[in-house]
Amino acid sequence: MRRTPPEYIPRLLAYQIKFEELLTIKREANDTLCDKKEGKRNISVIQDVDGKNIVIINDIRFKGKRSVDWKDVREYLKEFVGEFYTIAATGDVVFIGSDLPNEYSGSKYTHSIKGANAKAKANAAQGIPELIEIAIGKHFRENKEEKHWRNAKHGWYRYDSRFALPVYDGYGEIERYNVFHASLIVRHSEDRKLYLYDILDIKKETSNPIEP
Repeated sequence: MRRTPPEYIPRLLAYQIKFEELLTIKREANDTLCDKKEGKRNISVIQDVDGKNIVIINDIRFKGKRSVDWKDVREYLKEFVGEFYTIAATGDVVFIGSDLPNEYSGSKYTHSIKGANAKAKANAAQGIPELIEIAIGKHFRENKEEKHWRNAKHGWYRYDSRFALPVYDGYGEIERYNVFHASLIVRHSEDRKLYLYDILDIKKETSNPIEP
């Protein structure tokens, strides 16, 4: 008698296919990066089995065995200042202002997170352009803080985004990719432009489509 497999089996097979694709991406990226200067971003964007975008950050730049060196993250983020990126879902153009490096690396939220989440936020800095571009779920709130009466005069926007980081085994090979949700906090300044202010609410997704 022909039996129908449980509903989760096809999904697991699809996840495995995506995982194999990521391994291929990683190997190809390593081949091309070996001759390039140090610090080159190694980023890709894929869709999971539900058609949702994920920014794949293929390298762990900020490792920190015990804690993240946020000074290094701050210096790295300065490379993005002055750039701007467009959110595909809304057409919003988001600028990177001079305040982002300090806020990203020194906010109350940053100091409150530890361990895997701190490491995830530090390394998410590498994928900021793509995290902006794939952002969805735009939400607005008015600015009610006097200290932001100029740099967020026209309020705040929150967007949802996702990224994945590799997990290595004892031999230095990729074991899996952990997927994280993140909230992008964007300020609407007095100059009528949108600026990325910080990335908050970083949380590992429990139902991870990248794990085998």
